[in-house]
Amino acid sequence: MPYEPTTTTPHPHRWAALAVLLLAEAMNLLDATVMTVAAPVIRADLGGSDAAIQWFSAAYTLPFAVFLITGGRLGDIAGRRRVFRAGMAAFTLASPACALAPSTGALIAVRAVQGAAAALIIPQTIGMIRALFDGRELARAMGSVGPVMGLAAVTGPALGGVLTHADLFGSTWRAVFLVNVPLGAAVLLASPLLREDRAARRPRLDLTGTVLAVLGTGLVVHPLIQGGALGWPGWCRALPVVGCALLACFALHQRWRGRRGRSPLVEPSLFRGIGFPAALMASVLFFAAVNGLMLVIAVELQVGLHSDVLTAGFTLLPWSVAMALSSWAAGAWLVPRYGARVMSVGLLALLAGTVAAAVVYGTGRPGSYPWPLLPALAVAGLGQGLYAVPFFTTALHHVRPHETGSAAGLLNAVQQLGGTLGVALLGSVFFHTAASGAHGSAALTGARNAFCVAAVLVLATAAATAFIGPRQQRSSTPAGLRPGVAGRTDRLDGQG
Repeated sequence: MPYEPTTTTPHPHRWAALAVLLLAEAMNLLDATVMTVAAPVIRADLGGSDAAIQWFSAAYTLPFAVFLITGGRLGDIAGRRRVFRAGMAAFTLASPACALAPSTGALIAVRAVQGAAAALIIPQTIGMIRALFDGRELARAMGSVGPVMGLAAVTGPALGGVLTHADLFGSTWRAVFLVNVPLGAAVLLASPLLREDRAARRPRLDLTGTVLAVLGTGLVVHPLIQGGALGWPGWCRALPVVGCALLACFALHQRWRGRRGRSPLVEPSLFRGIGFPAALMASVLFFAAVNGLMLVIAVELQVGLHSDVLTAGFTLLPWSVAMALSSWAAGAWLVPRYGARVMSVGLLALLAGTVAAAVVYGTGRPGSYPWPLLPALAVAGLGQGLYAVPFFTTALHHVRPHETGSAAGLLNAVQQLGGTLGVALLGSVFFHTAASGAHGSAALTGARNAFCVAAVLVLATAAATAFIGPRQQRSSTPAGLRPGVAGRTDRLDGQG
């Protein structure tokens, strides 16, 4: 439903409250990116199969994706500040539990709790920003989100490498979770600065739809990660079919609730045209490519090249820095001037960087650091920023006002789902090849194969993007729904 603030009285501490919300957003992104680098070290310490490396990330992003819209609904019903504080408390408490995990299974389980807690936190932030600010101040507040998230994206991999390598007090990888404790405590202590806010018309929870979404996506993702380790038995091949059937049931259930006048998790009217479904498909494919590749890069360096975690973290810096800079340039200049055409340039750069990296891996020598990989990753990061900024604006261009919250929440959810699928798919491609031959050369071949698959995903993203439209979009979209203005590259949060 559309966002309806409960009051428009200016909040005396609104800028301090904004800092609290931005810190919460940054914590969420940092927790995902530091894990990308630290995962091989964690597996080496706690044991487990190669699939465990994928599960350390997927166990977080999967519940985050499937509970994201429900988390937004809870904020509408119970109050966004209240739900935000509950989610932050759960997230903060789960962080030391992750650090103290005695086994791989225990860590994966607590990571799932973290992901579910993040699904309570993130949908509330944009709603509370809109409750705190109005007019030009709202545009300034929204514009501050992009730089903060860009900084978190840049520092995340390096921070994961530094914390793990530093081995503070013998903590090794456990420090990447312990850093959340003081940050989460600071957010909770400052949370009284936030203004309570809820929807004027409270929707109802759709528990049946949530269960169908959780089971359907879980049954699709699980075999992609575990199938290779188990030798793809018959039941493992059947699970994705069952999962897709449950997701089809979810779609039918949403349509049924809409016809009955109840509150569906997803507005069925969003699927009457081809534009928004194409945007969802493009989001899944795009974030599957970029998230999956980051995992493959970090793992190949540590498993195949036997580099330390610090080297892996700093190897990802060219990608992150280029992505942050291109996002800023796209939001400040390129998108207002050239509109949605910037997306085509972004995909072309991402494809060029992906293919160049595949060539580097294909011609690399086992045991030698792939220096030519760094400029290839910078080109790929440049493409990611140029595509992501106008993408969200274009995807929401034809969405009607009463559909905006549902559309934005669904885009957020499928972004996380795409990242989960990318980690599962590209990680499985890498590990399947890396386990089939001499470890150094096989790892290079596995990385090359993963980048080739990612190139196909980028081409498929381009095909889906062609159906989104419009081709020439200027800056007429409201600032609150324009990630290009903020330079934001990760998501656009809305209330469901």
